Amino acid sequence: MTKTSPAPLLLTNRRIWIIFSALIAAMLLASLDQTIVSTAMPTIVGELGGVEHQVWITTAYLLATTIVMPIYGKFGDVLGRRRLFLFAIALFTLSSVGCAFADDFWTFVILRAVQGLGGGGLIILSQAIIADIVPASERGKYLGPLGAVFGLSVVAGPLLGGFFVDHLTWQWAFYINIPIGIAAFIVAFVALKLPNKKATKPIDLLGVLFLSVATTCLIFFADFGGDKAHGWGALETWVWGLGLMLAAAGFVITEERAKDPIIPLGLFRNPTFVNATAVGLALGLGMFAAIGFVPTFLQMSAGTSAAASGLLMLPMMAGLLGTSIASGAAIAKTGRYQRYPIVGTLVTGASMVAMTTLTSSTPIFLICVYLFVFGAGLGLIIEIVVLVVQNAVPAAQIGTATSTNNYFREVGAALGTAVFGTIFTASLTENLRKVFTDAGASSADGADLTATLSPEMLNTLPESVHAGVVTAYADALAPVFWFLLPFIGVAFLLSLFLRQIPLSDFAGLIARGEAITGEEAERLEAEQRRRRRDDATHRRR
Repeated sequence: MTKTSPAPLLLTNRRIWIIFSALIAAMLLASLDQTIVSTAMPTIVGELGGVEHQVWITTAYLLATTIVMPIYGKFGDVLGRRRLFLFAIALFTLSSVGCAFADDFWTFVILRAVQGLGGGGLIILSQAIIADIVPASERGKYLGPLGAVFGLSVVAGPLLGGFFVDHLTWQWAFYINIPIGIAAFIVAFVALKLPNKKATKPIDLLGVLFLSVATTCLIFFADFGGDKAHGWGALETWVWGLGLMLAAAGFVITEERAKDPIIPLGLFRNPTFVNATAVGLALGLGMFAAIGFVPTFLQMSAGTSAAASGLLMLPMMAGLLGTSIASGAAIAKTGRYQRYPIVGTLVTGASMVAMTTLTSSTPIFLICVYLFVFGAGLGLIIEIVVLVVQNAVPAAQIGTATSTNNYFREVGAALGTAVFGTIFTASLTENLRKVFTDAGASSADGADLTATLSPEMLNTLPESVHAGVVTAYADALAPVFWFLLPFIGVAFLLSLFLRQIPLSDFAGLIARGEAITGEEAERLEAEQRRRRRDDATHRRR
């Protein structure tokens, strides 16, 4: 008896939009948590005693997310994406519960890393599933709203985080993930009827191991190098550097020999893939570091409440939302994408130049203008780069190419956050200790006050000390934007050489023969519904 192959999935318009609703819910869950901590961070580190190490709250999440992205991408191509997607939602939701109950700083950091293990899957699999069900020529209409969800979270996250800090407790920044996670899981379980697969070649576990070690060593190398306690001349810094080189060499050797590598090296012989991925890497270096520390500046230097600092991110969301949706619709109509990353990098760079002028006396409305321009620039780049990469590779490599592109962007984000966050924190710590010691505190007391400083404590300080702390934050943050600008410049130069390739008219599932779309799918689904009605009528009789 011969084994029959499973019936193809019927990709009707109705099914595509149901699946898309599940992806929107999951993307909201993952992107919201990247930003919701930003306004709550000063309170969290103040309560848990980690001001000097606050950069690790963001870095741990980004590091974990970065490590697992290629794994989810490859395993999705090989094993199917549905079960992986459900696993990622469950892991993310459960770790959110753990974060809410953490009672010391480093436990909290570890649980944030576990969140990243789930969040990385949600981001990658959402983008890959879109490529499975929608052809590249129409995908801009869907990637635009996904980018808009990220823009929404940029505001909703800080706003909700600030509201919880001001009116409830910071733990609610994680409690909120529980109902969203449950809803996303239910919608995905019901709607995401994608085909499951079985691996036909050995899983590249050694490649996974080397990639994870190399990524970890890279982040620690950057963090130790930028930290005054270690520095670039320290032995321990270069131990991490040596580990990075050895793990990277081991990874390349492994991928050349693996039957089914986690990141096929052949991708790097594709000039369009390489160029678009390099744009994402450069953008990641500048983007996330800038986003992560603006709410802290608004609270500690501009004097806003946590909730208000979240609300003041609204202009950034408006800019990103508008350009993301508009550019996606325009690309779907014209089929041309090349101009958008060029304009986007120019606009983003202009906003960063403006942000280097931030001081404690900068008017709030002017900060809002800078953030609007910054968001408008990002909306022209983020999802479009993903579209370019997906369109440049065969349908069988959609997940792998998507995850590899995101991996390098997240490497840039983690590096940018670690290096520039460390520069900011080191400068801030030195400034704050000077403020407290100049006010009469001993060196030990100054260090203790610096480590536990929160917005609530800031408001209880004497006027002269309060003014010194406000200036210390402004003086530490504004110069960091000068360090970020060169990377936006590199992204601009790379965008100039981004090739315009005709957008494919076939979705990934169609190209792989796993689905039927169009009028044929509508007809077959109508027949299935009619059969089900007839069967139900027959059973009642």
